[in-house]
Amino acid sequence: MQLLSVNNINKSYNDEHILRDVSFHLNEHDKCALIGINGCGKTTLINIIVDKLIRVSGDASFAANFASYGVSADDGVVTIAKDKTVGYLPQNAVIDSDNTVYEEVLAVKKPLLDMQETLRTMEESLGDLDGDELTKTLDKYHRLNDEFERLGGSMIDSEVSGTLKGLGFTEGDVDTKVSVLSGGQKTRVALAKLLVGSPDLIILDEPTNHLDIGSIEWLEGYLRSYKGTVLIVSHDRYFLDRIVDKVIEIENGKATVYNGNYSDFSVQKEVKRIAALNAYMNQQRDIAHQQAVIDKLRSFNREKSVKRADSRQKMLDKIDVLDKPTELNDRMQIVLSPRTESGKDVLKTEGLAKKYDDLLFSNTDILLRRGEHVAVIGDNGTGKTTLLKIITGNVLPDSGNVIMGANVTVGYYDQEHHVLDDDKTIFDEISDAYPTLKETEIRNTLAAFLFTGDDVYKKIGSLSGGEKGRVSLAKLMLSEANLLILDEPTNHLDMTSKEILESAINNYTGTVLYVSHDRYFINRTAERILELKNCRFTEYLGDYDYYLEKSLATGVNATRDDHAASESIRTRMSGNGHINDRSGSAGNYPSDNGYLSNNSGAEDYKAQKAAAAELRKKQKLIDELEIKIASLEDKLSDIDRQINDPKNGTDTELLIKLQKEKDETEESLLETMDEWERISSAL
Repeated sequence: MQLLSVNNINKSYNDEHILRDVSFHLNEHDKCALIGINGCGKTTLINIIVDKLIRVSGDASFAANFASYGVSADDGVVTIAKDKTVGYLPQNAVIDSDNTVYEEVLAVKKPLLDMQETLRTMEESLGDLDGDELTKTLDKYHRLNDEFERLGGSMIDSEVSGTLKGLGFTEGDVDTKVSVLSGGQKTRVALAKLLVGSPDLIILDEPTNHLDIGSIEWLEGYLRSYKGTVLIVSHDRYFLDRIVDKVIEIENGKATVYNGNYSDFSVQKEVKRIAALNAYMNQQRDIAHQQAVIDKLRSFNREKSVKRADSRQKMLDKIDVLDKPTELNDRMQIVLSPRTESGKDVLKTEGLAKKYDDLLFSNTDILLRRGEHVAVIGDNGTGKTTLLKIITGNVLPDSGNVIMGANVTVGYYDQEHHVLDDDKTIFDEISDAYPTLKETEIRNTLAAFLFTGDDVYKKIGSLSGGEKGRVSLAKLMLSEANLLILDEPTNHLDMTSKEILESAINNYTGTVLYVSHDRYFINRTAERILELKNCRFTEYLGDYDYYLEKSLATGVNATRDDHAASESIRTRMSGNGHINDRSGSAGNYPSDNGYLSNNSGAEDYKAQKAAAAELRKKQKLIDELEIKIASLEDKLSDIDRQINDPKNGTDTELLIKLQKEKDETEESLLETMDEWERISSAL
């Protein structure tokens, strides 16, 4: 059954078209992603849908809560199935309430709570009744109780408590008044209310922004098994891969629907992009050829030839010219190049410990070697950012030392953006830091992080947190440091900017240590993971998928509902870059090479390196196939040019030869594209 229908939506601001004839529909049980670069119109489209829901909803609280988000479309129709309920989570949901966190979420269940209170009142009155009145009351009580149970009334407390716990609220948090929470915590309360309300359609705008990895994983499981329909706006590619079965992309104001998850979308879009690019190039060659013929006819300067030229020009003017698709080499590329090479040992911590109200970590030894890309993961509040601040000298440890290697130059990306001057423009922030850069180079770098045109002259102090983050990253990309320390570098970046950053880091020959909750980013850029849990670090020699596999196998990565999570694996460090847990555990000591003798660490590491090499090999083959495809297409165009050349029109032997060569080339092109698709799908 179709639950939501969006037909031919148009929206413009100041004569700029944001949405053009956008159409799609959602069926019951669909899990759908709405994606696109920042500023493409995703939130505008969501707000147009919300505006329709406000006008047709019989729920006064929905209209009151979201009236400020509604946006009217210039044209088009949004239709919601009759009697269907909708829940909406804006990017920064604001809740003002004197209720506790638990009370605020529990209030969503008011109809059931009222029913529960009625049942209690009836129970209390039974002792005063007899005869027919007692029989009628008991019959009414049993029918009401059956309905209460059917609607999940007996599970209210566990549902509310489980949802809050899944979203990262502790037992102490649930008794805190909502009014004193941070903005991110209030957004999580709003999300909890929405989930507990169980509407037929859930609309989520960037739901993972204020969640740590554990909460995101819990939300993934919840949404995968959710019986209703889900529409998600998100830049979290791993999150979308785990949940959605449909992707709607907004690009150049238009909507395109793809079946499958985000990875499926990426493959389909690339195939489509190549086909569209080929069509565009073929049309452009055709147009150029026709224009050349027209120009030649005009140059004869005779009445007959001019008429023929005019006739051809009219036909040419009627052609619906295709838009040029984005080519891979059109995307902004950022190259990170360390000015000097560091020593082999880049960074070492010895016995590092830090405590605020609670202990964050202690007895921590970490060694980074030149060229390593290492991710630090863990729940919010465990001390990941504190570790980076200690390493960069912004926070002092309670005990232990940080030792930098020879010739190490640090580039630091700070979530709080203390490296920026609020009084400078974006352009001046970059040009003052790197006075030798040309204006074009500065603008190209800023454009990669979505600052174009007059945007570069905005004052830093006027920017949002996400915009400041993008400026900080742009500045860092130019630093020529040989050790990059990054704190949540992908926050507030759209997918294109994330891909640019991933490419830059993967091609970076220096060392990278970063904190991130972006699992897709970790998978693409990390070769080693340090998990901070229970005040100590555990090492995994691989990407996020490898970490997930190993931690699940050992019971380390317990979900928030699992109170019996097994203890983190204890590891120790010799001179090869491993962590030394000095907790005094008996057993599990390292062998001579520094790896745990009972977990085949060396073999795992070799396997990961081999897998990475195989991945690079496949990627290289894909690049070679794409070059071959382009070459074969050029060859076909040349053959077509010769076949269509009037000079060859009477040369039958040549035309037969050219047609045979064309058939062979087309067959080779088909085989090459099949091979490209097969290898791409296997990645």
